[in-house]
Amino acid sequence: MKKFLVFTLLTLIMVSWNIDNGIDIPENPLLVKYDTPFEVPPFDLIQPEHFVPAFKAGIEQQKAEINAIITNPAVPDFENTIVPLDQSGEILRNASVFYSLNSANTNPTLQKIARELTPMMSAHRNEIGLNQDLFNRIKAVYDKRESLGLDAEQMRVVESTYRDFERNGAALPEEKRNELKKINEQLAMLTLKYGENLLAENNGFRLIIDNKEDLAGLPEDIIGAAADQAKNDNMEGKWVFTLQKPSWIPFLTYSPKRELREKIYKAYLSMGNNNNDYDNKTLITQLVKLRDQRAKLLGYTNFAEFSIDDNMAKTPQNVYDFLNKIWEPSLMMAKNEVVEMQKIIDKEGGNFKLESWDWWYYAEKVRKAKYDLDAEALKPYFKLDDVRDGIFYVANKLYGLKFIQNKNIPVYHEEVQAFEVQESDGTHLAVLYIDSHPRPGKRSGAWCGAVRSGAYENGKKITPVVYIVTNFTRPTGDTPALLSWDETTTYFHEFGHALHNFFADGHYRRTSRDVPRDYVELPSQIMENWAGEPEVLKMYAKHYKTGEVIPDELIQKIQNSGQFNQGFETVEYVAASLLDLDYHTTANVENLDVLAFEKASMDKIGLIPEILPRYRSTYFQHIFSGGYSAGYYVYLWAAVLDSDAFNAFKESGDIFNPELAAKFRKYCLAENAMGEGMDQYRKFRGQEPSIEPLLKKRGLK
Repeated sequence: MKKFLVFTLLTLIMVSWNIDNGIDIPENPLLVKYDTPFEVPPFDLIQPEHFVPAFKAGIEQQKAEINAIITNPAVPDFENTIVPLDQSGEILRNASVFYSLNSANTNPTLQKIARELTPMMSAHRNEIGLNQDLFNRIKAVYDKRESLGLDAEQMRVVESTYRDFERNGAALPEEKRNELKKINEQLAMLTLKYGENLLAENNGFRLIIDNKEDLAGLPEDIIGAAADQAKNDNMEGKWVFTLQKPSWIPFLTYSPKRELREKIYKAYLSMGNNNNDYDNKTLITQLVKLRDQRAKLLGYTNFAEFSIDDNMAKTPQNVYDFLNKIWEPSLMMAKNEVVEMQKIIDKEGGNFKLESWDWWYYAEKVRKAKYDLDAEALKPYFKLDDVRDGIFYVANKLYGLKFIQNKNIPVYHEEVQAFEVQESDGTHLAVLYIDSHPRPGKRSGAWCGAVRSGAYENGKKITPVVYIVTNFTRPTGDTPALLSWDETTTYFHEFGHALHNFFADGHYRRTSRDVPRDYVELPSQIMENWAGEPEVLKMYAKHYKTGEVIPDELIQKIQNSGQFNQGFETVEYVAASLLDLDYHTTANVENLDVLAFEKASMDKIGLIPEILPRYRSTYFQHIFSGGYSAGYYVYLWAAVLDSDAFNAFKESGDIFNPELAAKFRKYCLAENAMGEGMDQYRKFRGQEPSIEPLLKKRGLK
């Protein structure tokens, strides 16, 4: 009842505000209880003009909630300080669906709103995170926590909340807090601008082909997709290739036209580095400098030390040591791969040295020659919907989950599918949105998030609403969307994140899926292991024309080629991870020359010219606008965990071992934020993780 009254009062306030400002909005759907299946966001009703008023109402609501905590005359304790803080900001949580839309389905209007909201929300977060009266009450609870009779989860909430405020600068003197506020606001705007620039650069390039001979070697579905893109760009009769992965990677893999491969690859390499309005170099220098200043204000030597201190790795040196263990054997393997490809070039009479834009083309030739495996021969067995069903099959076998498509659930784009997720007994668990294909308003890559995280309110479970967003190849003509093997494993990966969202079961928001950055990829990466298991493949990999189950011969080839190109893949990844760390440990943050810094970083580790970092600085979205700053290493760190964890299933003789699945769900997914990451992993595994399964899987040992 109280919640309803708060919504009603705020709705009246916002209607009054709209009338006073000459805006005719009958009702803001973000400010009322959702009348939708499972109370998902009413995307069919939400309009751009609803967001700013909703955020303003949400800010006012949370300010009032914080003020009520501060002015409470009672002695600070868990129930009157920590719990109301943990539960505060409901309207802002509803309004935050904006950020999901701005990533997956943006437009100039939403981007303009983002530029208005970013400083507003940065200031609001500062006001809460640096509020001395609030911090004093939290500290009072923290200081006497041992005497409050708290259970283990409550103790975790108190300690984590105190540490959050401490790391945000609440314990700093006023002068430094004011300086920190300014830095936070600047960082928020720079981060937003970096992402906007990259989207513009990604959408701005077109490789236009009007001579059919230049399509030689390309698979028919890729040609069809290029024709569809040309039609969408009002160039019917031509073929257009873009910087979306489903477009440029197949072109590099199959086109024998070396000059065209070079053209599209160099366009990719130059994103954010074209000395135009979307150039990111200056933004990078500002971001690195401000992050360094922020870390020093908080008492750390550099930003990497600040960031990693809260992770499982604890120190930048531990990360460097870990990456260097992988670097040497990976680089050696990559150099051997170069030799193999150069032999093919020489044998074919090519009078040139292998370059970075040649790698995909000649690696595919190696795959065919060495493993008798044509990547294109696999794609007919990986229809998008069948892969999805295979993922659902694995989730059912492991955890008993059921997925029921529900077309009555409103979606934010006509291509999005919505599913109700149920436990084995039919209990409602979550809602899942799946958004599969690229479009101009969607940022590149693949990700998973939640428009509503699972939580408890007044003892009642609030179920999560989760989305998986990808940029998979579109259907063309009569051919359905067919996935490459890389896209297939990406789908399994993102679904692992979704499972993490489904199962997270902390009774407080601070103990529900809030884990160290170098733990968060464990739930996603372990799912990739099931994708290639014969038992699983035979369930979902069926030829889209004939319905034929993938033959044992092809399955064997997939497994035989499991270590194919691992030198390249590991080297480009580790190189990017080291570049990230170098940016955030450098003592020379003044007048940083981005391109020179990147070159020096790569020269230092001996990166060969045939391979570039997976993400060069000017389009390294993970670290400059994606939340992985000083943390890109986490995928490989988590790979040690996921390889070791899946090895437990393999050693048991049952990849769907119910006892192990139950333990993994409980300790690594449901209760993951209730203890330190390694402690939670040990509860599942019964021992420390071993690096051996990862090295063996990648052929590095």
